[in-house]
Amino acid sequence: MNVLILGGGGREHAIAWKLNKSPIVNQIYASPGNAGIDQIGLCIEIDLSDFPAVKKIILQHNIEMVVVGPEGPLVRGIVDYLNLEQDLQHIKIIGPNRNAAMLEGSKAFAKDFMRKYNIPTANSISVTIETIEQGLAFLENQYPPYVLKADGLAAGKGVLIVDYQKKAEATLREMLEGRFGDASKTVVIEEYLEGIEISCFVLIDNNSYKLLPYAKDYKRIGEKGTGLNTGGMGAISPVPFIDQNLSDIIENEIIIPTINGIRQENLGFKGVLFIGLIKVNGRPKVMEYNVRFGDPEAEVVIPRINNDLMELFLSITNDTVSDVQLNINPQSAATIMAVSGGYPVNYTIGEEITGLDESESNSSVIFHAGTILDKNSSILTNGGRVLSVTSFGRNHYEATERSCRRLEKIHFKNKYYRTDIGHDL
Repeated sequence: MNVLILGGGGREHAIAWKLNKSPIVNQIYASPGNAGIDQIGLCIEIDLSDFPAVKKIILQHNIEMVVVGPEGPLVRGIVDYLNLEQDLQHIKIIGPNRNAAMLEGSKAFAKDFMRKYNIPTANSISVTIETIEQGLAFLENQYPPYVLKADGLAAGKGVLIVDYQKKAEATLREMLEGRFGDASKTVVIEEYLEGIEISCFVLIDNNSYKLLPYAKDYKRIGEKGTGLNTGGMGAISPVPFIDQNLSDIIENEIIIPTINGIRQENLGFKGVLFIGLIKVNGRPKVMEYNVRFGDPEAEVVIPRINNDLMELFLSITNDTVSDVQLNINPQSAATIMAVSGGYPVNYTIGEEITGLDESESNSSVIFHAGTILDKNSSILTNGGRVLSVTSFGRNHYEATERSCRRLEKIHFKNKYYRTDIGHDL
């Protein structure tokens, strides 16, 4: 099969890397891709909001499956578009339709969904400029810090945590008045939850579901969880504190009610559901839904799956997920993200990366995120998060240490990475 992967980050490289191991896969294409994917497939630069351009690639290259990596195209309706095109009826697609993608595309929609189906989550209120007084009253009855979320997609910048009530009130007004454009025309105000976060991934078809390994990611830029939030500085899997009891609670109180709600709402979800959880006083609550693999969690979850990833994807499209017997590597995996100096605020791109071609150990793999090839075939930085190294070990400490050792051999100007991923566990 010829496969088209939409996206160009570490998540998409991990998907391509795994699909490349499948005897079912003939050729991998990616749009826009990155320098790592380019080593195992063909990258085609397009604007992912240009759906006719996606269709053109599918037809030109005899694509049989499309895997949608990022949330943007899903929320804008790429799956609906492809399904309606008469000459694309044979295409298999991994990703939910636009209605289902609203679980990520609108935080207010997701909150209403969780309330309707009694899924544990933080208390919240959705506010517009017309109902701002209700929002101010809600803030007055909350304890600091205060959590304000832009309803729509805001390039990962739409969640603000504010320490003081007066600042929270001012921030609310700024958001409603266009701080994040249309994304913050509605703002969700939540109670602040103190706990430890968990990433949960579920394969969903029209009939059933299959739970993938749990992961834990690390968002803060600095060691010991200090500094600004980022798109992710690393992740580990499995999560040591998730025992059978907690896993059963998550499945019975969150996963099953979520999937039952999806069915009852006729949302047409076929793909990967990422449930962002937080464990508070021993009980899990949902922080958010995402309708695709997470990043950098994909870089530890996908390598632990011993199954043929194409066969898993085909089970989604064929509604046979329940027949899948997952084979999971019992070892611990840790991925560490190397970023450009100054990320997540100000950083440069175009810096040459060296040390990638040194012989790798069997326990480590490099996943590119923000990289690009120049005209001389040199690999350059092309984003804040540049690449990650995923390693296996007997435990997450050993896996993290191996990733750090591999990262020491990779060089680009102002390279930075955390060395403590998983050490809090």
